[in-house]
Amino acid sequence: MRIISLLAASLLTLANPMQASELPENQVDAGKVSAQGKPVTLLGQGIRVGDTAPDFKVVDGNFVPVTLANYQGKPVMISVVPSLDTGICSLQTKYFNEKVAKEFAGVAMLTISADLPFAQKRFCKTENIDQIDTLSDSVWRDFGAKYGLYIKDMGLLSRAVLILDKDHKVVYKQLVSNLASEPDYQGAIDALKQL
Repeated sequence: MRIISLLAASLLTLANPMQASELPENQVDAGKVSAQGKPVTLLGQGIRVGDTAPDFKVVDGNFVPVTLANYQGKPVMISVVPSLDTGICSLQTKYFNEKVAKEFAGVAMLTISADLPFAQKRFCKTENIDQIDTLSDSVWRDFGAKYGLYIKDMGLLSRAVLILDKDHKVVYKQLVSNLASEPDYQGAIDALKQL
């Protein structure tokens, strides 16, 4: 019953763009991201390196709520993608799963997208994603709002890589300027080595 009510809430959220329109524009990252050569507007608060990362509420593949507090006392890398079923997002997720997660076993590795948990679960099974936690912001859109990564009029999250130290201070932030581009993996790896 809980899964059904969460699914219903998720579908209502997806069908109700009014919630997104109530978010403020992200002034921290204004003008920094484009899609198909056109600038996109990011909604939400926005964060900077040095900030304490805001707690957020997302769901896992079984619609179980997960928060940043679940990773208390542990460094965290958050790979943010618009949709796992697209080529670049798939490459990004597979790269962190296959080439980064094992090298940094002491770091909680997360991928967050606005995909429904069912789609994420299917993707992970098909692509053998087993080293990172794949989480959905589709139910409450809390992560996108608190981190300023919700794309206006698209219903997706902007591509980014965030690294938090064990106290959950933001030590690295990479906002990918072109949604159709992969992130700078080496930059993220270098930041992970500094933890």
